[in-house]
Amino acid sequence: MALIGLGTLSRVPAASRPLTLPGPASTGIVHVGIGAFHRAHQAVYTEEAVAAAGGDWGIAAVAPHSADVVAALRAQDRLFSVTSLGRSTRVIGAFSEVLHAAADADAVISKIADPRVRVVTLCMTEKGYFTDPATGKLLPGASAGIPGLLLRGLDARRRADAGPLAVVSCDNLPSNGRRTRSLFQQLCPSGPLADWIAAGVTFPGTMVDRIVPAGTAATLAAAAAALGVEDRAAVAAEPFKQWVIEDDFPGGRPAWEAAGAVLTGDAGPWERLKLRTLNGVHSGIAYLGALAGRRTVLSALELPGMREVMGRFIADDVAGSLTPPPGVTVVGYGDSVLERFADPAIEHRTVQIAKDGSQKLPQRVLHTIADRRAAGASPRWAALVVAAWMRYVQGVADDGSALPLDDPLGPAIRAALAGASTPAEVRDALFGLSAVFPPELAGDAVVRELCGEWLEALTRHGAAAVLAGVR
Repeated sequence: MALIGLGTLSRVPAASRPLTLPGPASTGIVHVGIGAFHRAHQAVYTEEAVAAAGGDWGIAAVAPHSADVVAALRAQDRLFSVTSLGRSTRVIGAFSEVLHAAADADAVISKIADPRVRVVTLCMTEKGYFTDPATGKLLPGASAGIPGLLLRGLDARRRADAGPLAVVSCDNLPSNGRRTRSLFQQLCPSGPLADWIAAGVTFPGTMVDRIVPAGTAATLAAAAAALGVEDRAAVAAEPFKQWVIEDDFPGGRPAWEAAGAVLTGDAGPWERLKLRTLNGVHSGIAYLGALAGRRTVLSALELPGMREVMGRFIADDVAGSLTPPPGVTVVGYGDSVLERFADPAIEHRTVQIAKDGSQKLPQRVLHTIADRRAAGASPRWAALVVAAWMRYVQGVADDGSALPLDDPLGPAIRAALAGASTPAEVRDALFGLSAVFPPELAGDAVVRELCGEWLEALTRHGAAAVLAGVR
């Protein structure tokens, strides 16, 4: 079968062809992190915005590490497809260039310094920011990683007098705009570059939402069947998508609102709602489901008691920890989340969601616990999610099969668990990880007792039995 590309677009059904076909001269955005989520989310919004309202907003797509995705996209003239599961497949033409940071850092730096570029977007996952998820403080390695590369790009832009810029985090981080600003302030606390960043660079906060399962051979096969050509960079996602963006772009931006994005002065309420409800519940289902031997979120959600427990987590713990956006209720939003998770077209693997738990747990669950404790409440269901993580990172499911510990703190977690044999010892050892648990939370007697009770029950009876027996 022929490969998707400019020369084979005529073979693609008309309704599935790109809305735009930007070239390098039209680059207005540099995006770092071209994984499946970006391709199914921000790239789609940007293409639709340009098609609706025009503008030179082609995306220079930067892969930090993987050469495979760069090779695949270059071989396809930067084209790829997104399948909205259960609905349709469409080729996306948002990328104007594809760069590989590991192989050509200078090209990325030069592109950030290009005056035609007015927006830099980031989708690096939590660990890519090199900041402590509990405190936000800079971790070793940031200067040599993507943050350091971006800082060099900003310095090149300053020296070129290329104009103001917006740096936009599209990752699931609390206060992601302020956190990104803090990252650069810590990397460059003073001097001419720090002054230039303070005066000419903004860091709008965002909330991003779309379920994008990891690609499989079936993903590629479905795209080929729909398009009539092969697409080695195809992704699939649920039909639902949402993007809330703080409107603070000194050099201009695409008309993302024309593609359905919400432009606002404060993305915080949307962000907290999504992180604590959707992402917190997602993690809870993943840890408990993986322990019970369930491969996908859907099969985990079918465990007796899982829906009820997650519903109580939302209603009893999450709802009391935040103020939702106007016109939205936390319980209503949570119900819609559970319905999305139950879509049989979405094959979202539990172990995929469970990875990098040490980076995800603070913003998805621990902030809920901290806010409920500050209000004098006992966050029982949030503590169950923490206990499920503690059980999960021990690396053995309830049936004795191995569970992967794919986590940047994996060595520290294994070292902490080395001398722990009882559930209480496991709890105490993991609460000692200050990079995950702030001291005030780790020392909270109520939180320790709740987590200890759940961990004892999960260890003794297994996740399925605990869920089925919850009253």
